[in-house]
Amino acid sequence: MGYAKWVGALVGFLIFNFLGALIGFFIGALIDSSNTDSQQSSHATQVSNSSFMLSLLSLSAAVMRVDGTLKHAELDYVKQFFVRNFGVEVTKKSMLILRDILKQPINIQAISVQTRDRIDYSSRLQLLHYLFGVAAADGNIHSSEISLIAQIASYLSISNADYVSIKAMFVAETDSAYKVLEIEPSATDEEVKKAYRQMAIKYHPDKVAHLGADFQKAANEKFKKVTEAYEKIKKQRGFS
Repeated sequence: MGYAKWVGALVGFLIFNFLGALIGFFIGALIDSSNTDSQQSSHATQVSNSSFMLSLLSLSAAVMRVDGTLKHAELDYVKQFFVRNFGVEVTKKSMLILRDILKQPINIQAISVQTRDRIDYSSRLQLLHYLFGVAAADGNIHSSEISLIAQIASYLSISNADYVSIKAMFVAETDSAYKVLEIEPSATDEEVKKAYRQMAIKYHPDKVAHLGADFQKAANEKFKKVTEAYEKIKKQRGFS
């Protein structure tokens, strides 16, 4: 017997009351179904997955509508992310749920705090990266989207340095490469190398291994941005 649907119902109830319980139960049932061929999947993993999926849907909806318009590119970004990570069948059901959530009031603080308490820091960083991806899907990140994601990051207890680093992966500025590595342009070459090693460890895909192999694939994008920032600085400074 699967536990994820009951965990999903509990998490959903805490966030959305009765409507959330129904959504959480349904998502959890999908997770249970997808785990029937994997008896090694632990109860802890099911808890993390149900919480993380509900957060993805709810916070995705908040970011998508904050600028006053719902853009097809953003919806498609969310859809493709779910296809890659959960499969076609789960995505079809999840998109129906997303459309319902888009019509409901969303308590950003409650959702974020519940998420903060249920998933680890590395997973929260991955969630923040994903939300910036949603905002950037139409080719332009609106100031209202940046403000909302900053607010979500605060509720998730993500450090300002990590928020600025992930933001710099999407919002181009003259010193974006340095912001990605969480250092100043005045840093020495050795400090740049040390920062890269530290960031490579922090953002390594293995950090979200407990969420499943598919989430590791998604984390590769963030890891790639760190490497690109380091290579850009290396080229500018001419060191190896």
